[in-house]
Amino acid sequence: MLTINGITVRLGGRLILDNATAALPPRSRVGLIGRNGAGKSTLMRVIAGQGEADSGSVDMPKGARMGYIAQEAPAGSASPFETVLAADIERAALLAEAEHSHDPDRLGEIHERLNAIDAHSAPARAAKILIGLGFDEEMQHRPLDSFSGGWRMRVALAALLFSEPDLLLLDEPSNHLDLEATLWLENFLKSYRATILVVSHERDLLNNVVDHILHLDKGRVTLYPGGYDAFEKQRAERLALQASSREKQLAQRAKLQAFVDRWRAKATKAKQAQSRVKALAKMEPIAALVEDPTMSFDFPSPENGLKPPLITLDLAAVGYGDRTILSRLNLRLDPDDRIALLGRNGNGKTTLARLLAAQLVPMEGTVTTAGRMRVGYFTQYQVEELDAADTPLQHMSRLMPDAKPAAVRAQLGRFGFSGDKATIEVGKLSGGERARLALALITRDAPHMLILDEPTNHLDVDAREALVQALNDYEGAVVVVSHDRHMLELTADRLVLVDGGTAREFAGTLDDYTDLVLGRGEQARAASGSGEAKTSRKDDRRAAAEARERNAALRKRVKAAEEQIRKLGERRSALDRAMFDPASADPQDRDQTMTTLMKRRADVEAKLETAEAEWLEASEALESTP
Repeated sequence: MLTINGITVRLGGRLILDNATAALPPRSRVGLIGRNGAGKSTLMRVIAGQGEADSGSVDMPKGARMGYIAQEAPAGSASPFETVLAADIERAALLAEAEHSHDPDRLGEIHERLNAIDAHSAPARAAKILIGLGFDEEMQHRPLDSFSGGWRMRVALAALLFSEPDLLLLDEPSNHLDLEATLWLENFLKSYRATILVVSHERDLLNNVVDHILHLDKGRVTLYPGGYDAFEKQRAERLALQASSREKQLAQRAKLQAFVDRWRAKATKAKQAQSRVKALAKMEPIAALVEDPTMSFDFPSPENGLKPPLITLDLAAVGYGDRTILSRLNLRLDPDDRIALLGRNGNGKTTLARLLAAQLVPMEGTVTTAGRMRVGYFTQYQVEELDAADTPLQHMSRLMPDAKPAAVRAQLGRFGFSGDKATIEVGKLSGGERARLALALITRDAPHMLILDEPTNHLDVDAREALVQALNDYEGAVVVVSHDRHMLELTADRLVLVDGGTAREFAGTLDDYTDLVLGRGEQARAASGSGEAKTSRKDDRRAAAEARERNAALRKRVKAAEEQIRKLGERRSALDRAMFDPASADPQDRDQTMTTLMKRRADVEAKLETAEAEWLEASEALESTP
């Protein structure tokens, strides 16, 4: 269906795409993945004809239609419904011609073609797509100019899906969607009958929708069969083989070089030495495997925990000005809670998050919080409001004015901003790096609770996995709003549905909620709030809390053992100095006999062996704990 032939692109002297070559099978659904900044959007623009390549070409079957979302969100007085219908250019043109044509024969041809393309069902299809993306009946007929940029990009996506191109190009389509719309989109794409090429960092979408992965790395593309999990397995096997091949090649090069060095000057061996020089020159070096050391998240846990509850909402109401958004709120958050807020955009998830973060005060009822509680609240606005001219070090120093420089740098280092990375201007950082910086800033005082509103935007798949790991290691409470179902499944053990002007506990699982959103009634009833379902959720929550408590205890054992090993190691070194260099010995050891020093050292060795065994046991237990 699509052939990419040797695409090379340089931007500002930097090589972005390097002879990228791949052939996409007909009617395949391909996920284009790669680290942030790898060049995925650049490749998509070249394929769509909106970007220039230095060399190479893109081939498609003659007459095939390609669809790609424009960078500019649609605007004007037209409604979303009218905009989507207009995306079927042939239908719109035929209807316009039918209005003005007086030729009976031509009118017959027009209506015959309209029937062939099923034009009469178009309004129903357009409305169905818009509803799936979150537009109710009233919203479908409002002017585009009355919507925010994010909602207008949803209209652009709806129009693209409605036009049903032979090659559908989607560049991170879920960025402007909530979880509910993301679930609908995933379900829609599963049944799409033409070829799809989608850039996405959503692991569930890449597993449930696509049948091939096109991996972009170092300017080159490699096509793998299967979804993302299959890709990870194949990629790991390929990298292991590459590492093994590199080790063998290095050994071979060392032997060749040793022969050359030994016999180059000897006349009888000169020809053989020269042939090995040529062999070395022809041997293409195999790249070493390099992991990105800066892609890290490490949330500092509060040193002094607080007794439950952290927050209690009692018939609370919240809103803006005189307008109430949520009411009848009864909710309790404990120090070990991991809560996901569910509900469509506009239902009040962010409003509830802001109430919990004490950025809004209740209009009615009460909100009781634990004394001295610190909250870290993350939103995309914080990412956008970072000063592009300042460095991460300057941002952090302003927020930690009384901290020592080492403490400021240590907090930045937790999030991958070590060394020179801390002094790069924010304007030169990627979107994912800016998100990491914002997370570093809001957790500088080791909060007791993290509230994260769409933290995965701009993060690639690997960075999202690192974020999941960091959240699971964090020892405070977590409240998260996200359209990334994979992250919610791995981090949340309580679901709260924000809907109908209030928020209530959702009794089922995330799979139950998916069924509810997609209208699969039998499964959706499992989340209706029955006693059995509620008991199951309580059991799940208790088990998750117990697992976190075990992990916390094991981490403390590991840290205690590491500290003990460090101290004993220092003590052993001090005793060694006393035995072999008395002049530099500590005062307590300086005048001791050799026998006493050796006895003390043996005692330290025994304790060190015990501490190392304790560390090994705790570490193995921690690694094996889910």
